[in-house]
Amino acid sequence: MVKIKKVQKRDGRIVDFDQERITNAIFKAAQAVGGKDRELSKKLTKKVVRILEERFPDKIPHVEEIQDVVEKVLTENGHYRTAKAYILYREQHKKIRETKKLIMDIEKTMDGYLRQSDWRVNENSNIAYSFSGLLMHVGGSVIANYTLHNVYPPEIAMAHKDGAFHIHDLSMGITGYCAGWSIRQLLLEGFNGVPGKIESAPAKHLDTALGQMINFLGTLQNEWAGAMAFSSFDTYLAPYVRKDNLSYREVKQRIQQFVFNLNVASRWGGQTPFTNLTFDWTVPEDLAKEPALHGGEVLEDTYEDFQDEMDIINKAFMEVMYEGDSKGRVFTFPIPTYNITRDFDWDSENADLLFEMTSK
Repeated sequence: MVKIKKVQKRDGRIVDFDQERITNAIFKAAQAVGGKDRELSKKLTKKVVRILEERFPDKIPHVEEIQDVVEKVLTENGHYRTAKAYILYREQHKKIRETKKLIMDIEKTMDGYLRQSDWRVNENSNIAYSFSGLLMHVGGSVIANYTLHNVYPPEIAMAHKDGAFHIHDLSMGITGYCAGWSIRQLLLEGFNGVPGKIESAPAKHLDTALGQMINFLGTLQNEWAGAMAFSSFDTYLAPYVRKDNLSYREVKQRIQQFVFNLNVASRWGGQTPFTNLTFDWTVPEDLAKEPALHGGEVLEDTYEDFQDEMDIINKAFMEVMYEGDSKGRVFTFPIPTYNITRDFDWDSENADLLFEMTSK
């Protein structure tokens, strides 16, 4: 029978096999339940070694496999209390190892970010190197590890670790990705609904409505991984332009404030909220005959009566996006989406501006 000469440690190292270590472990478990016979521990160790030699004639056993055999021998020989103590001892040491590994992993994660040696530091181009970025990196690493081992099946987790494929954004694996929200509901009810937080009544002016949209998108963005979106931006806000009796310059000023504020790094990790706005361009059929909203109330006018104001909003938004910030740099957000329908006027001034903005 082949003698066991080597054993594989948990870290992969191959070391000399020492059966005295098995005897010590069995005797400690026995002492925990009142046992005092070390010679019995030696006899049980010999049985463990005999089984190992039968099971691994041409293979180096892993330390976990050896411990499994120890449990088997203790149980089959009627030493149930000792077996229970051994299992408990084994589990306690597993937790100690995991705690030490966690501490080491945290230090490694911290150093990887601070030295910018970890590729994940630059995984998201929307996150700047900063203290808030460090918080996101460390917290995200913990969530990524949890997601990989508690959300995905073991074979998927192993394939990711082995590099067979890459699962992007694991740090966001336990939350939703993107979401679209209703401007109508926000204009009708105001910004509220979170217990213990301040509440706002429905907006009565364009600047207030835009401010509530900023707060809404920024707040909800912290609960999601991807983009937060509003649809029919121009349609729903058009009545506010008329009710406020705003000039084009005043509308553009408010839109400019809106865009600048959406691009402030107010999201965790020092990020800019990932936002998307959909513009109808012309009043959509499903909203054309619908009574318009203003200040939480329903007007007699319908949305088809506000095409001129929609044109003003679209022009102002496109000019702001085209002009960029104080240094002429384009705004990353919001990402605009335009509905091109059969009513789209390809020869209009706004259409020319749309394609100029797009080209930039």
